[in-house]
Amino acid sequence: MNTTPSMTLERQRADAASARRPEPKPATGSFQTVEPRLEIAPAGATGGELVDRYGEILTPAALEFLAALHDRFAGTRHELLAERLQTRVDAANGRDPRFMPETAWIRDDASWRVAGPGPGLEDRRVEITGPTDRKMAINALNSGAKVWLADQEDATSPTWANVVEGQLTLFDFLRGDLGYTSPEGKQYRVTAEETPTIVMRPRGWHLVEKHLTFHDRAGRAMHASGSLVDFGLYFFHNAKALIGSGRGPYFYLPKLESHREAKLWNDIFVFAQDALGIPQGTIRATVLIETIQAAFQMDEILYELREHCAGLNAGRWDYIFSIVKTFRSRGRRWVFPDRKAITMTVPFMRAYTELLVQTCHKRGAHAIGGMSAFIPNRRDPEVTERALAAVTADKRREAGDGFDGTWVAHPDLIPTARAEFDAVLGDRPNQVDRLRDDVEVAASDLLDIPSIGGEVTEAGVRDNVSIAIRYLESWLRGVGAAAIDNLMEDAATAEISRSQIWQWLDNNTVTAEGTRIDQTSIVRLMAEAVAALPRFEGDRFDDAISVFRTVALEPEFPTFLTVGAYARFL
Repeated sequence: MNTTPSMTLERQRADAASARRPEPKPATGSFQTVEPRLEIAPAGATGGELVDRYGEILTPAALEFLAALHDRFAGTRHELLAERLQTRVDAANGRDPRFMPETAWIRDDASWRVAGPGPGLEDRRVEITGPTDRKMAINALNSGAKVWLADQEDATSPTWANVVEGQLTLFDFLRGDLGYTSPEGKQYRVTAEETPTIVMRPRGWHLVEKHLTFHDRAGRAMHASGSLVDFGLYFFHNAKALIGSGRGPYFYLPKLESHREAKLWNDIFVFAQDALGIPQGTIRATVLIETIQAAFQMDEILYELREHCAGLNAGRWDYIFSIVKTFRSRGRRWVFPDRKAITMTVPFMRAYTELLVQTCHKRGAHAIGGMSAFIPNRRDPEVTERALAAVTADKRREAGDGFDGTWVAHPDLIPTARAEFDAVLGDRPNQVDRLRDDVEVAASDLLDIPSIGGEVTEAGVRDNVSIAIRYLESWLRGVGAAAIDNLMEDAATAEISRSQIWQWLDNNTVTAEGTRIDQTSIVRLMAEAVAALPRFEGDRFDDAISVFRTVALEPEFPTFLTVGAYARFL
């Protein structure tokens, strides 16, 4: 393997060039222009179908709105994706992220503030995350959490059915008509007197929706943007209903790598509010800081979104993945130990979270903590006891550090998380007034990877292989959030597992037991992992192994495991 930065530079630059697309503009002179439009791809192996009630979401007016979004913003999206590729080339060749001198005026100006919470977002002490299928949505809405992160991103496998039916779930709930009957006949309904405020998370900028095709003014066809599709359909159908309910259209923005990407979202918000006749500033966004690049631009991201911003979230798992990905080929100094050794208490993670709280509070923004992966097991009291102890420690630390709220992935964890925040907040809705002037974080603190310590063990290698394959199998069947070994795994945690395998191979890593990690040993562990699992009709283990080989064993490192897997299999 041993791919050096220079070996991949030409390929990455070629990718960057191919990713660039100009903003569609009306042609002049002898070139004929056409009206931009967005249409459903023909039904078939990779096409979309208008089954059941899909036509209620994919209406002509909604598709026209999506086409307008793409007409104005698809070109900028492509330019920013090209900038991401160049940033990765720079990092591979030794250029570290930094606090940008050209935007120091934003960081140094103490006068500006963000819009802050909209109605229903003042108290966010416990947020429950989860996909938007009907059963999981009803459980979340009945959970007693303050906020439900309705996730169309890492907790959702983006099958055509999941994308459209997730929109139908939200559509029906906001019209008082959400129900579900299981195959066994069990009925689920929303019964809570007070339901959580919904904050919807669309897909990241790097993802497409291949079942919808955008035709630009020059007649060129391209896959639609997953971000614009998810945002656009939810906003178009539900913004006014949300406002009428006393809340509003609120969004979590994932995977941002720069303040320019934040500005693109802000421009989209301005356009969308004008298009639907909604007052400017009604939308509220919470940005996930889950890339190392974004960690150096938190002030700038808040500034670009200041008219629509409620806060930042510490997206811990994607953040760890981002660092492994960014520095994966920079030598042994950057090699990470076993995944379980990368905790929230290691120095570089402490620096990241403390800087996030400080940055948010000096700008009047909420700082929202991340999700502990531990989940309870109602059939195993010992597992539940360990999970509750781990979650208690995690949430006590977050509340003590100044976070205004936190995430959980299971309803049974809400009382535990709430108790820790209640102990700090009392009757206050948040602690934004706690400025954390005691925090001083330098660039070197955010990049202090060697201080993690720990080892790469044979058990850690085996766990990563097994977890990644089992998660991929689940994802390929359309289940994007999977309980594996009493941990909640989603796309972000699977990314850590496969990227660590790639890095260990690339650096000829030797385990603590003295075994060199090589392709032969990983292939053997793959076979052992699958052999130990029960096979069943319709399982996707063969496809999961194929995806894992591509994303963990090939010399070229795919930036996201979901991109190629989506193109091939969903």
